[in-house]
Amino acid sequence: MSSSLRFRAELLTALGLLAAPFVLPHLGFAPNTVNRILVWGLFGIGFDILFGYTGLLSFGQSALYGTGGFVAAYLLTRAGFPHVVLALIIGTIAAAAVGYLVGLIALRRTGIYFAMITVAIAEVFYFVEFNPLAEWTGGENGLPGVPTPSLYLGFTTVHFTSGWALYPFLAFCYFIGIVLALRIVRSPVGAVLSAIRENPLRAAAVGHNIHGYKLAAFVIAAAYAGLAGGLLGVMQAFMPPEAFTFDTSGQLVMQTAIGGRGTLFGPLVGAAVWLYLQDFLQATLNLGAAWKLVLGLIFVLLVCFLRQGIIGGFQDLYRLTIGRKPAPAEPVEPTEAAPLAPDAPRPAPMPPRRRAPEGFRGPILQASGLTKHYGGLAANSDINFTVQRGELRGIIGPNGAGKSTFFKMLTCEVPPTAGRIVFEGHDITGKTVTDVCQLGLTKSYQVNQLFNRLTVRQNLTIAALAELRGKFRLDMLGSMSKIRGLDEQVEHTLALVNLADRPDTPVSQLAYGEKRRLEVGLALASSPSLLLLDEPLAGMSPRERVETVKLLKSISQGRTMIIIDHDMDSLFELAERITVLQEGRVLAEGTPQEIKGNTKVQEAYLGGVHGVLGQ
Repeated sequence: MSSSLRFRAELLTALGLLAAPFVLPHLGFAPNTVNRILVWGLFGIGFDILFGYTGLLSFGQSALYGTGGFVAAYLLTRAGFPHVVLALIIGTIAAAAVGYLVGLIALRRTGIYFAMITVAIAEVFYFVEFNPLAEWTGGENGLPGVPTPSLYLGFTTVHFTSGWALYPFLAFCYFIGIVLALRIVRSPVGAVLSAIRENPLRAAAVGHNIHGYKLAAFVIAAAYAGLAGGLLGVMQAFMPPEAFTFDTSGQLVMQTAIGGRGTLFGPLVGAAVWLYLQDFLQATLNLGAAWKLVLGLIFVLLVCFLRQGIIGGFQDLYRLTIGRKPAPAEPVEPTEAAPLAPDAPRPAPMPPRRRAPEGFRGPILQASGLTKHYGGLAANSDINFTVQRGELRGIIGPNGAGKSTFFKMLTCEVPPTAGRIVFEGHDITGKTVTDVCQLGLTKSYQVNQLFNRLTVRQNLTIAALAELRGKFRLDMLGSMSKIRGLDEQVEHTLALVNLADRPDTPVSQLAYGEKRRLEVGLALASSPSLLLLDEPLAGMSPRERVETVKLLKSISQGRTMIIIDHDMDSLFELAERITVLQEGRVLAEGTPQEIKGNTKVQEAYLGGVHGVLGQ
């Protein structure tokens, strides 16, 4: 991407901010309204990173907004601190620190429970501001007398007082905020945040510390809230206690929804619509308190007819005008994936990263006495299981034999009730799925676990980033292009799973067989030493099965693999050894030929099914 295209958003933002004082007055915007829009827009940037990009809906941003605002206002009024800009920075840092502590509590839960915890925390902050801390915050009176900033230029001093005179200072703060936010969402951290929004389970399974990244997003949102709160006090020359109210958080959520979440500019657009209509309904139409009813109805209509907000609506219109259809909201399921040409060259297998301790020569995986109980139900009992390096092991068993639970224990998705798992000399019993993926053990899922609103390339990039950067790194201002080997690893994986001609296709538009190949590709992109595949052939047509068997043969070269599947003919063709589970225990183990002739195995499959076992 050229430099001019990469910084197009920043350039257009700068031009828009420069033009606003000359254009907006002709559209009926008062200077104080424009300044309020900038403050809310800056507040919303952080919230959009948290909600739009990471998928965490917080109703407690008012607590952080008020914290930053009152810390800055206290310094500038009661403490007599002379430097406005430095006070704003201190308020921002204070809000970020409080956000870190709040995030540690709130992120212990997900979904609606996370949202409810943030509501409760905001109410606690509101109570504390009005009662125990009233001596410092002014209680219901707030903190009046907040000074405005000034800039000494050497030969003169520029005072940013109010109205249009304050606009350049607020516009500059907003511009810096949007530039930093754009860098964050374009960085490797931004890519991981988008993956967490789409599928946190898979983001963790490919090796990312999702709790750490969620906490980072929460702190970023808190810092933006704290700065916006400080600017509110500067703009009004008064820090109001209403900053802590639930109504503040509610307005932020609605403004972001109106403008379009996941866009960064949506909160600014939403704030412009919200505040303009508020002034118009109150001052021009003289509706009094009824303005909230009318504005609420307008909000409902906008959300119903513009589900992606105003910016999303313009994006859809833009795609239509240039002849490109927007990505469908629901997955499009072609009947079959395009087959691989018989003479098409297969890429060389991607070598696994060497993670084993120096001099280690034992089995790559060894489980001893592995047991899992759910209450009084034994899913697995006393399983001993050893896999040698370079081996391709198959696991079969009737439905309910405990195969999936066994796999989940091997990848540390569920902890065993008893037993021990050793991978490449590391005792991984009790570790997390993220930790074992970083060690080189990962799996594909029986039910596709993909990042559906991202493209094929973006999916594989998420997995490759975990291997190349580790499970957690805050390179928030870094560039994806600076990560050595990332593009090569993604391109190689695309070719390996026969998706090189579909890199920029949204996952929702892939055929089922292509999704299954991408599912395997997500596991491969982290270059594991041991790859576990849970029913990779499930639900495929005969042609797709043939293609996938070819794929599995290709990627098994130089790599250790364990495969569960019900297609025994294909599994016997692929695997060197077969382990049979029944009722949560190992029934038999041996070569495919030995398993085919094993009478216990034949009896396990409905009393003897020689045809099914290929005899």
